[in-house]
Amino acid sequence: MSTQKDYYEILGLQKGASIEDVKKAYRKLAMKHHPDRVSEDKKKEAEERFKEISESYAVLSDSKKKQLYDQYGHAGVDSRYSQEDIFRGANFSDIFGGGGGAGFEDIFGSIFSDFGDIFGGGSRDRRGGFQQSGGEDIQARIKISLEEAAFGAEKELSYYRFDSCPTCSGSGVKSGSSKVTCSLCKGKGAVRSGMGFISVSQTCPNCRGRGKVIKDRCRQCSGEGRVKKQHRIKVKIPKGVKDGSILRLSKEGNFLGKMRGGLYLHIILLPHSQFRREGKNLRCQIEVDALSAILGTEIKVPTLDGKVKMKIPAGTQPDTVFRLKNKGMPELNSGRFGDELVEVGIKIPKNISKKEKKLFEEIAKTRK
Repeated sequence: MSTQKDYYEILGLQKGASIEDVKKAYRKLAMKHHPDRVSEDKKKEAEERFKEISESYAVLSDSKKKQLYDQYGHAGVDSRYSQEDIFRGANFSDIFGGGGGAGFEDIFGSIFSDFGDIFGGGSRDRRGGFQQSGGEDIQARIKISLEEAAFGAEKELSYYRFDSCPTCSGSGVKSGSSKVTCSLCKGKGAVRSGMGFISVSQTCPNCRGRGKVIKDRCRQCSGEGRVKKQHRIKVKIPKGVKDGSILRLSKEGNFLGKMRGGLYLHIILLPHSQFRREGKNLRCQIEVDALSAILGTEIKVPTLDGKVKMKIPAGTQPDTVFRLKNKGMPELNSGRFGDELVEVGIKIPKNISKKEKKLFEEIAKTRK
């Protein structure tokens, strides 16, 4: 299912509502529209409605996905997540409070079968248990200059991540040893708890959903199957990227469960000595002397790709703003450019000679 209806509207919320408000709205709507709580003739309609509100919750309850949706709408989420990924990692465990579960197995299980498992981030196996999903997402920051944001750049990033253990090849098992059935979940990978009419199934905390535990652990990774290492990559910064934008680099995150997660790279735009960014436009300030403003002149103005000539008309007033077309920032993935806004200040001389003063006095008399 992929809907283009506004997620906030689906949950009956105003755009930008807090995650806590999202949880409250979903809790109310989930109980109202769950297919098991309506008559048979309304069940199909309820299923569609229930999927719709749950997809909205999965996006807006996750801070990363919510930020992408608030900034770019459906395009921001759809370009980075598959339908299964939208639900993966969504926390449905605390919607009704208490119970300590990772999901609503008995109530919600059949409804979300098309989306894989949303109850704890794993995937269901044929035994009704859970298998640990692979990969673990991580975050990092990278600082770029205004020029790099305007023209694009290739930056080298150094960060730490977990890689597969070279000694045990990611298994966590000591050479010559093996894995044994988990005593807590009896190999199912999940344990159950209940509260009222809700039966909750959560990933087994002992085996992490694998159904088996390590008898003798690998010494290098202590049974984790992974080790922390410094990693270097080259990152392409797209033209027009904004401060606070997030780039997702697939398979550059932590190794977990035979797979590698993604790296969410937060862009930090450094301040510039001459320009201030205003969306797709740039603003700068220049000064001209009073006589040039009165009589008019032609000056050279700085832009990101060199200086250009600009006319100052006679009689230009202080704080007048001139617009240089297409000299601003490029729009991301569009090929269009913003403008440069040049704000003119008038420089009044503090000290003038006797001759200059006399001339100005003559001009003042003439003006009167």
